[in-house]
Amino acid sequence: MAKGPVKAYDRVKSARQNGRPTGVDYIEHMFTDFIELHGDRAYADDKAIVGGIALLDSRPVTVIAIEKGRTSKERVAHNFGAPHPEGYRKALRLMRQAEKFGRPVICLVDTSGAYCGIGAEERGEGQAIAECITGMMALKTPAISILIGEGGSGGALALAVADRVWMLENAVYSVISPEGCASILWKDASKAEEAAESLKLTAQDALALGVIEDIIPEQELGKDTFYDKLRVKISRELRELSSLEIQELSRRRFERFRNLGVPETGGDA
Repeated sequence: MAKGPVKAYDRVKSARQNGRPTGVDYIEHMFTDFIELHGDRAYADDKAIVGGIALLDSRPVTVIAIEKGRTSKERVAHNFGAPHPEGYRKALRLMRQAEKFGRPVICLVDTSGAYCGIGAEERGEGQAIAECITGMMALKTPAISILIGEGGSGGALALAVADRVWMLENAVYSVISPEGCASILWKDASKAEEAAESLKLTAQDALALGVIEDIIPEQELGKDTFYDKLRVKISRELRELSSLEIQELSRRRFERFRNLGVPETGGDA
């Protein structure tokens, strides 16, 4: 019997599934000579964001990943992938360092959202996210962002203002979680499945809306062949982006995001 279309909430559950590769898995399998860099030079080192310098097919790059952790102990250490403001400040510091030395930036995004605790708010969570977004928009070096699991709200967008934005087949990208949306709209989190359909949060929705450029198939997810194909795809895209003048690269990135939501067809209002 033929299978019906995959429901949006099933994609959400897949994106959250235990055992799904995390950012560190991608770093370990696709990059060599990774050197992790720590701290925001202002407050602390946020382990929810892992970043540093590495080689991608012998090319120096800066890679930044939001890390959820794989075991219970790791998830606690990485705050379940919910970054604090110092994490975003660290990410922006690494991006500016990459710009200075002409290294492309690769971001791996997997978060339900930035940490919303009192301490994070006191230390300027909103401002840190905003500065990361504006900093990435003006970045004078190629940038590629890949949503590998959950892409929740501004916490994900802060690392996804790139020249190319891709999503894995079962990744999701949304302004709010289905449960949060259902709680607000209907005062009933059990209606999360209905909310997920309305939010248009799947990779297929994002591609149709022009939010992303490509969907990465997951048939071989976690296998060496999967990482090899993705590594080759990133390398090929970086060669294309690096052939552009910096001014043209910046202009195209700005126009990419400026035109989101603008109807393609003209005509009188």
